[in-house]
Amino acid sequence: MQKSTNSDTSVETLNSTRQGTGAVQMRIKNANSHHDRLSQSKSMILTDVGKVIEPISRHRRNHSQHVLKDVITPLEQLMVEKEGYLQKAKIADGGKKLRKNWSTSWIVLSSRKIEFYKESKQQALSNVKTGHKPESVDLCGAHIEWAKEKSSRKNVFQITTVSGNEFLLQSDIDFIILDWFHAIKNAIDRLPKDPSGSSRNLELFKIQRSSSTELLGHYDNDTKEQKPEHRKSLMFRLHHSASDTSDKNRVKSRLKKFITRRPSLKTLQEKGLIKDQIFGSHLHTVCERENSTVPRFVKQCIEAVEKRGLDVDGIYRVSGNLATIQKLRFIVNQEEKLNLDDSQWEDIHVVTGALKMFFRELPEPLFPYSFFERFVEAIKKQDYNTRIETIKSLVQKLPPPNRDTMKILFGHLTKIVAKASKNLMSTQSLGIVFGPTLLRAQDEMGNMAVHMVYQNQIAELMLSEYNKIFGSEED
Repeated sequence: MQKSTNSDTSVETLNSTRQGTGAVQMRIKNANSHHDRLSQSKSMILTDVGKVIEPISRHRRNHSQHVLKDVITPLEQLMVEKEGYLQKAKIADGGKKLRKNWSTSWIVLSSRKIEFYKESKQQALSNVKTGHKPESVDLCGAHIEWAKEKSSRKNVFQITTVSGNEFLLQSDIDFIILDWFHAIKNAIDRLPKDPSGSSRNLELFKIQRSSSTELLGHYDNDTKEQKPEHRKSLMFRLHHSASDTSDKNRVKSRLKKFITRRPSLKTLQEKGLIKDQIFGSHLHTVCERENSTVPRFVKQCIEAVEKRGLDVDGIYRVSGNLATIQKLRFIVNQEEKLNLDDSQWEDIHVVTGALKMFFRELPEPLFPYSFFERFVEAIKKQDYNTRIETIKSLVQKLPPPNRDTMKILFGHLTKIVAKASKNLMSTQSLGIVFGPTLLRAQDEMGNMAVHMVYQNQIAELMLSEYNKIFGSEED
């Protein structure tokens, strides 16, 4: 070890030739000025197992200059505040916009920065010798905010650094992402806001104080002032935010008032805000509204099927596209003008699917609950002619909307059976399709399998003996 007063500012590094001890010596020469002080050199000895023995120095600030970076983890990396998996997307690099690509990252938050690993930190540290370094984000002067508009995913927030880098972090689990948001924000708040002293950076990347209380505060504002990005899960806000009890009680109180002040369905219908539905309404209600004994929608569907679906293979058995069926259902419920000859309904299975859905969603089936057991007892009769006469008598006792709709429907289905050689739909096939839809017990627990057999048999008999059952009703 030597003292030097030379004014040369160069730094010399002397490597010992003694390979066995692994000694490394460094000498630092400082400029000759009023800050001049004695330079000194120190050694670090590597043992056979690679352990570093640090020498004692009188100047603590010189320690970091002599740490072997690839062997010793920096102090700030040891001070890990939070780590775990999140979805990450880098959307800007130095102010230049990047294509958004989401990936799963192991994220490590220290007191000053965030590091992104492709795997867990334990696995990542094992690759230090390869020279691979994780992507690092300096939080000093950074800006953090919720960024729902930046992605269709939920629970997304953005970190913007003073260098113009932008990152999106996301998790589907509400309390996890909120915990990360506050941990990163707290780390940013502890750091200098504008390390470069630039007023422009201060204005551009000023950190907004958005505490948990303010997050809940968005629900306290008038509903007209609420922004879409803050309309997140209420349970997420109530259970996982760190706001005090009074804030939670205020939110709950407002929600209770809103719920109790909601107008009833009847009131909305009386004001014309909600129209009476076709699907899901009682058969007699629909018929009374239309001043008919057969719903107009049923007639339209039957007409469309007889016009272009009698020869279609699997008619009423093959399912149509459910999304298109729901679209048709919506139009019918809104009482919009319906034209089943329109190209969007060209798939006849959509029309048949909608018709079956109409009967399936009736609050009380086409065969009223009060008649169910009587129809079952009729189909059990041993004598075939007695069976027909009993069912005919029951049909004549049905309310007009049920009887007339049933007559038109089964008359239509007999035309399907007449084309069975082409559409492959026999009486038995249609019985299986329509039996459980048109005829069901009010309480189906316990005898569902037995009931299904009778349901099918009743539908088959009414198809095969249509003329005898409904003959006296014809003009």
